Amino acid sequence: NLVPLKRGKSLRQVLKEHGLLERYLKQHPYNLASKYYHAGVSAEPLENYLDNEYFGTISIGTPPQEFTVIFDTGSSNLWVPSVYCSSLACSNHKRFNPADSSTFVGTNESVSIAYGTGSMTGVLGYDTVTVAAINVLNQIFGLAETEPGDFFYYSPFDGILGLAFPSISSSGATPVFDNMMSEGLVAKDLFSVYLSRDGKRGSFVLFGGIDPSYTTNGISWIPLSAETYWQITMDRYGEPVACSFGCQAIVDTGTSLLAMPNRALSNILGTLGASSNGAISCSAVNTLPDVVFQINGKTFSVPPRAYVIEIDGYCTLGFQGMNIPTESGELWILGDVFIREYYVIFDRANNMVGLSQLP
Repeated sequence: NLVPLKRGKSLRQVLKEHGLLERYLKQHPYNLASKYYHAGVSAEPLENYLDNEYFGTISIGTPPQEFTVIFDTGSSNLWVPSVYCSSLACSNHKRFNPADSSTFVGTNESVSIAYGTGSMTGVLGYDTVTVAAINVLNQIFGLAETEPGDFFYYSPFDGILGLAFPSISSSGATPVFDNMMSEGLVAKDLFSVYLSRDGKRGSFVLFGGIDPSYTTNGISWIPLSAETYWQITMDRYGEPVACSFGCQAIVDTGTSLLAMPNRALSNILGTLGASSNGAISCSAVNTLPDVVFQINGKTFSVPPRAYVIEIDGYCTLGFQGMNIPTESGELWILGDVFIREYYVIFDRANNMVGLSQLP
């Protein structure tokens, strides 16, 4: 059961084209780490999606109403805009109309997900959600009534489908994949992700299976260190320039870049010869080394063609810094820059992540 993902323009590119990016970044200084450290509130920085380019289609209701969503392994809730929403951001996105669905069951329960720019608020409802021809009955989801900021107006996706664990789900809503498992809708309790390196085609999320044509280099299985996000222990980075005593890493399809503590970032930018904002000469791709992660006793490398990102003739390194609470230890986010190099298997049956290097 495969959902093809299309690779489109990111929100960052669209805001830049409309001349709004600078104002946005000035108004919303943010810390990516707030997605992973929150006390009882589901925090999901919208900025996390600024660079996201991979979107898929799902439908909700009977007859089905279609939505474009991000399949996000770094969050657990499903939500889409609804006809109750009067925010500007809802005006040009698909909106779910419960009155048009014969299988919708409403609740009085509210949901709120905090973003860097404000919060998405709405109500919870139950309906049939169809993902990759799998009909998930009585799936709880958020019907957005308000959405943060005018900037969401420009986003290329309608909503978000979270694929992390129930423990971090806002309002205790059961995630879509948990219902797929409990309803016996998947052959195996796992899903796998392939993100294409270039071009617009070929990316997918596969529910319930592993495509053997993407695992010809074998699969390295890594046990999870927490059942919240898809979190693993990383032994070290580089030789070691950072994470020298081990750290935690989250494999997150909802983060585009490789994110790390600010101090680690400045060390790495220094060793790679980039400026403090990550800018680098585009020709450096030919001379830069692979960046290397040691995880579970094995080496996982990401070549410069993967971590040097070119937009409009300018190049930057695909690394991002985060302010991490000091008592929390080092946390790294292995986002799409990493995931594009590996076929990733998210195994709920064994609570492991499988990585297979792509040719």
